[in-house]
Amino acid sequence: MSNLSRRNVLSLGVALGLVSVAGATAAAATAGSTAVPAAGTDPWWTWDDEVDRLMAGLLDAGQVPAVNTALRSWKNNGDPLPSGLPADLTAHLRQANALPSWADRAKLRLAADFNRRKDTYLFMLYGLGSGIMSTVIPREARSVYWSAGGADMQDRAAKTFTFGYDLGELNAFEPTGQFVVTANKTRLVHAAVRQLLPGSRHWQSVADEEVPISNGDILVTFHSLGTFVHRKLIEWHVPMTAAEEAAFLHSWQVAMHLLGVRDEFIPQTWAAADAQSARVLTPILTPSFEGRELAEDLLGLTAQIDLGVTRGFLNEFVRYVLSDEIGDWLRLPRDYAAAALVRTGWPAYIAFREGLLPIMPVGFYMFDQFIRALAMLFLNKGTSPTATLITIPTANRPGA
Repeated sequence: MSNLSRRNVLSLGVALGLVSVAGATAAAATAGSTAVPAAGTDPWWTWDDEVDRLMAGLLDAGQVPAVNTALRSWKNNGDPLPSGLPADLTAHLRQANALPSWADRAKLRLAADFNRRKDTYLFMLYGLGSGIMSTVIPREARSVYWSAGGADMQDRAAKTFTFGYDLGELNAFEPTGQFVVTANKTRLVHAAVRQLLPGSRHWQSVADEEVPISNGDILVTFHSLGTFVHRKLIEWHVPMTAAEEAAFLHSWQVAMHLLGVRDEFIPQTWAAADAQSARVLTPILTPSFEGRELAEDLLGLTAQIDLGVTRGFLNEFVRYVLSDEIGDWLRLPRDYAAAALVRTGWPAYIAFREGLLPIMPVGFYMFDQFIRALAMLFLNKGTSPTATLITIPTANRPGA
C-alpha cells in the first residue's frame, strides 16, 4: 500500500506520543491530521516492506503451499535452507536467518538459563496473562479473529506458544536451537496476513487501520508479553538479579529484530519499555466482539483435557493475573471460593518454589499439575511442541 493511501489511517504513534528509545521521534502531527510521518520515523507507519513484497509475489503466483511443504523440514537455526524454495525467498532467508550484529551471546545464554529456571511462572504469565490480554487489544484481537488462525484457536495457540517455547529453550539462539527459524517463519506469516486480511470485508468493517501488524502493533504485542511478564515477576517477588533482568530484555530485543521491527523503535531498558508500554498498550485495552469470542475459545479449550481444576478456578486466575476489570470485560463468571484459593495459594506456591517457605503449602501439588496439564494442552493438542508446524496462510477465516 502506498503512503498516499495510508493518509486516511490515524497514526496512533503520534496520537499516543510514542517515541523510540534510540532517539527517533514520530513526525509532528495533531490527532486527526492527514499528515503522514516520514517513512521509518513512526512504528505505526512502518511495516516490513521487503518481506511484504516478497510474500505478495508468492501468494499471487500460488507458490505458498509448495513453500510450506519445503519449510516443514527446516527447524534448527543451523540447518541449511531447504531446497525447492523460490530464489528470492532463499536470498531473504539466507540474510535474515542470523542474529543482529549487536546481539550479545553471553546475555542470550544467561536469558536462556533464566527462562529455564523460571519457566513455570513464565508459562503461566504468557498463557493466562499475555494470551488472554491479547483478546482485549482490539487490533490484535480483530486481526487474529478474522485471519485463518482465528478459526482454530487451539492450533493458533499452539503456534503462539511454540514461539514462546522456542524462545525459552536453553539453546534458543544457538545453531542447535530453533528460535531464529521460528521467528523467521512467524515473520513470513505476518507478511501473508498483511496481504490477505485487507481483503476481508468483515475485518474492513471493524478495523481502524488499512494494513495490520505494523512495527507499532508488534511493539504493543511485545509489551503484552515481555514487559508485562517482567512487571509481574517483580510484583510476585520472584528473585531476579539485575543481570538476569537485562538478559531477559535482551532476548526480547533480539526477538523483535528478527520479527522485522526496526532497531530504533526497540526499547533499550526496562524503564524505557515500561514508559512506552504505558503510552501504547495500557490506553488501548478494551473489549470487543472478536476479543470476547477468542477469550471464550481459549478458555473453553480446557474442557478437552483434565486440568485438575474447575473453569471457575481458571476464570479467577485470569482475573488475578490481569484484573477484575478485564475479567468483567470478558464476562468471566465469578467463583469466590476459587478466587480465595488463587489469591492465597499462588503466592505460597511461588514462595515454596523459591525456597522462601520451609513447608509445602496446601494446594502446591494442584498448582503444579495444573501448570503441566495446561502446557501440554496448548503445546500442540496435548502431544509435543515440536509437532507444531508454523505454516503460511493462503486465505482468511472461512466466510471472512
